[in-house]
Amino acid sequence: MNIQPPYLKKGDKVAITCPAKKLPHPMTDAISLLNSWGLEVVLGETVTAEYHQFAGTDQLRATDLSRFLADKNIKAIFAARGGYGTIRMIDDVDFMPIKEAPKWLIGFSDITVLHAHLFSVFGLQSIHGQMPLTIPDGTSASLQTLRKALFGEDFGYQFSAEKLNRFGEAQGILVGGNLALLVAVLGSVSDFDYDGKILFLEDVGEYLYNIDRMMRTLKRAGKLKNLAGLMIGSLTELKDNDIPFGQTAEEIIFEVVKEYDYPVCFNFPAGHIANNQALIFGKTLILAVQKQHTTANYI
Repeated sequence: MNIQPPYLKKGDKVAITCPAKKLPHPMTDAISLLNSWGLEVVLGETVTAEYHQFAGTDQLRATDLSRFLADKNIKAIFAARGGYGTIRMIDDVDFMPIKEAPKWLIGFSDITVLHAHLFSVFGLQSIHGQMPLTIPDGTSASLQTLRKALFGEDFGYQFSAEKLNRFGEAQGILVGGNLALLVAVLGSVSDFDYDGKILFLEDVGEYLYNIDRMMRTLKRAGKLKNLAGLMIGSLTELKDNDIPFGQTAEEIIFEVVKEYDYPVCFNFPAGHIANNQALIFGKTLILAVQKQHTTANYI
């Protein structure tokens, strides 16, 4: 089961909702960009709502997302930002309308919970990419990959080799997102089968020992043994203790998967960075990790 929502076309309506943290300011730049792509933007109640650190109560955030999932005039839903909060409301969201009318959901970081759930329960493709909050700081490359992903234009990736890369070629359905959130949904209805998949991971603001713990948690859960390939994106704003952990995040990850033989690449241009290039989760990807560079292309 692998469902691809219809690609967007000029004149389509798209929605912005906040399933997690509240917004610090209006989404003016993002709305202007989406308008320039020929899209009409509808804002959810959560865009201006506040409840402690969240964009409204858990119930409001669930209702807002449910309303846009049910509205057949809305062809894509942008999560305005990440932060924390999606896991608090996901079980109150009515996802059933997307079985009849699939649509794109876009976001990253905390939105990994939604990506995982849509793939696990519905086999639905979704887009890990820039969100309205991050669009003003996004590189042109990241914004172009987002537009191409939404409108069904071909695109791929090529970037420099890293010393810890493990060479090889793999083909598989692309899955993943934020490491901490994938660990958070382990064993839940939102968890999914990693076997034969190409796994993408990124994270921000974690202690090095926690990167180690989370990677080993995935390993002990059997998630890493039978991958087709592993792509590591940005690992930013990482912290260490007074007594140093003694390894970089990349070294930690490589040590955890060194016994396996699938290709591994580091520094993929996606995650909590300005050049957060769009990834289509649920779509088949060919990953080629070579001595000079790494390439990845959808089929």
